[in-house]
Order: sequence, then structure tokens, then C-alpha cells
Amino acid sequence: MPFVKDFTPVALNDTNLFKPIKVGNCELQNRIVMPPLTRMRATHPGNVPNKDWAVEYYNQRSQAPGTMIISEGTFISAQAGGYDNAPGIWSKEQVAEWKKIFAKVHENRSFIWVQLWSLGRQSFPDSLARDGLRYDSASDNVYMDEESKEKASKSNNPQHGITKDEIKQYIKEYVQAAKNALAAGADGVEIHSANGYLLNQFLDPKANHRIDEYGGSIENRSRLTLEVVDALIEAVGAEKVGIRFSPYGTYGNLSGGSEPLIVAQYAHVVGEIEKRARAGNRLAYIHLVEPRVTNPFLTEGVGEYDDGANDFVYSIWKGLIIRAGNLALHPEVARELVQDDRTLLGYGRFFIANPDLVQRLKRGLPLNKYNRDLFYAMTAEGYIDYPTYEEAIAKGWDKQ
Repeated sequence: MPFVKDFTPVALNDTNLFKPIKVGNCELQNRIVMPPLTRMRATHPGNVPNKDWAVEYYNQRSQAPGTMIISEGTFISAQAGGYDNAPGIWSKEQVAEWKKIFAKVHENRSFIWVQLWSLGRQSFPDSLARDGLRYDSASDNVYMDEESKEKASKSNNPQHGITKDEIKQYIKEYVQAAKNALAAGADGVEIHSANGYLLNQFLDPKANHRIDEYGGSIENRSRLTLEVVDALIEAVGAEKVGIRFSPYGTYGNLSGGSEPLIVAQYAHVVGEIEKRARAGNRLAYIHLVEPRVTNPFLTEGVGEYDDGANDFVYSIWKGLIIRAGNLALHPEVARELVQDDRTLLGYGRFFIANPDLVQRLKRGLPLNKYNRDLFYAMTAEGYIDYPTYEEAIAKGWDKQ
């Protein structure tokens, strides 16, 4: 797996990317964030982080002291899950493995936050049925696609709009998962309200057809996300909580820029989070998926949305913002974005392939190509075998 061709690296050591910044209680030495990256290496049954490889994977990517890592999406409960090989953080066995990962990252003097994940209708109804679990979403029978509808029908597990009591249960599970993460040594948690998963399904009019106080208006569609925010502020403190949004995302058959009021929807929810901040409960950060990536399963540069921007968030939210989306191959965009002094940048796919990405961005070194076929494979290959720059040179990659 040689270096990326037809790409001229640019050293970014003279930018704000390498200016220290405080996120929550974490004193970062750079503003390069490893965002949540689902890797499907957890073991089944049990959704336990991989005992053979996971510690080493996080160890490799936290080598530059003062770097912020956000973990792969992590299920708050069995009901919130449904992917056999993604990790959870509700059981003792799961927490025991996470504890080792957090300790290793801290040994490297870096920081790790856990992304708290609920799938909703993006789960597999047949896997849920096998485990005696519901196929949940914001609304009954508003399927993501025909394939999901067919699986739900065949497994006799129709899509279920969660009741108010079930909503309360989910909120309790977010709280418990956050407490579990922090007790095991995590520096904070990120609420996943992006990329078409459960909280995003409530925010989006294409998925949310409810007629109660959780649906209909912009305010109502924001309600569940804000209730989770409030519960976590109360449980663990605002400085230990971040949240992720993807306003223009279409993954999971959501609206993206096709919805004329999509900016109004996110302006409202972000404004409510800023209100809480001004009342003394400022979240550590808001994490935004750029319209440069509307679907994380498309290759870089495909499916970009050119008719909108996330800049509106800056005029509402006055805290820190992480921006992620196809930045590694566009240092000119990164240089521009990071001119704002409260901006950090998330680098996803190239953090998979370049364990020493922080140093490569600093020095303007070539980047390892990634192997997309192994992003979700249950193998050490494509997970912990990517070389550092020095190791790649020793392999002769510069001559390939």
C-alpha cells in the first residue's frame, strides 16, 4: 500500500493546527482530531472491543502527545445497537477492555472521548429480532430503504416509532453509558446526533413523521437531542460533553440540502445549546460533518454538496467547533478553516492509514494510501499494520 499519488503534501506547522487549545479539561498540543471511525473489529457475542488489536490501534494513533482521539461509535445499550462487530459500553466486559484502551492513550499523554451511538432504523431488523430486540426509529414504518423494509417484514420486526417511555429509557442509557466511559478513564463523551442514526432521525423531517411533542415542528424534532444533552450535562458536566451534527448529510436517506428548512432546523438546536452555554453549561465542543462529505461511504470528492456551508453555526455557537470532511487531501482548505481560532479539524480515513498523521501534516510528508476494502474487515490487516512514515521509507514506498 504505497503513498497517495498525484498529491503534493503541504507542511502545516505554521498554522493554528499546531497551536495548543483546551477542550473541556484537556490541554491539547495540536488541533488535529481523530474523529469517530467505525472499524467493526469488536467481538460477537457481547460487542466487546477487540482484545487482540484494539489497544494497539489506539496506541498507534495517540503517539503525538496532546492529541485528541474520539473513539469509534459505541453502543449505549443492546437495544441501541444491532451490529455484531461494533463495540458497546454497557457491560462489565466491554468496560474492562475500554479501560485498557483509555489507559494506553493516556500513557501516550493524549486524550480520548467516547462517541455514544444509537442506530435507530440504520440497524439490521433481522439481527435485532434474533436477539429479541425492537427495530426502533422516530416513527413507525418510515423505512430507510426497500432492503430494510424487506428485512423487517421477513424477520417480523417492523420499524417502531419509540414511545415516550422508551425515549426516557434511551436517555437513561445515554447517561449510564457516559458514566461508564468516564469511570473507566475516558476524558469525555460525544453525543452522536449525525449521519442518519437515531437522534438524527428525530431531527430530520424525512424520517420523523411523529405528531406528538417529538415531531412536526423544528422545535419538537430537536427535543430528543436536547433532552439527551441536558441529561448528560446534569450527569457528568457540560465540559465533558460534545455533540456531532451533519446538517447536509444524506446517509440513511435523510434530507440534507434538499430540505429548505435544514439550516433553520440546525440553527435552532445549536441556538438551544448556546442558550445552555450562556446559562453556565457550555458543552466542550460541537462537531460538524462538512457538506464536502454527505455520505461517509462515498469516496473522497464524491457526493459533495456545494450549495450550503456550516459557517452559520459560528454566528450562533460561541464555543469550540470541530470540522471534519475530506481535509487530508486538501491542505489549502484546512489552512483556511483553521484560521478561525476556535476551530479544530477532524481527519478520518487518512488517520486510519497514517498512524503518525499528526507528524505528517506538520512536516508535509506523503500520506499512505488506505485500503477501503479492509475498513470493516475482521482482520489485523488494514487495522494495525499501516506503517509510520519512517517505516514506509524503510519499505521503499518512496520508490514505488
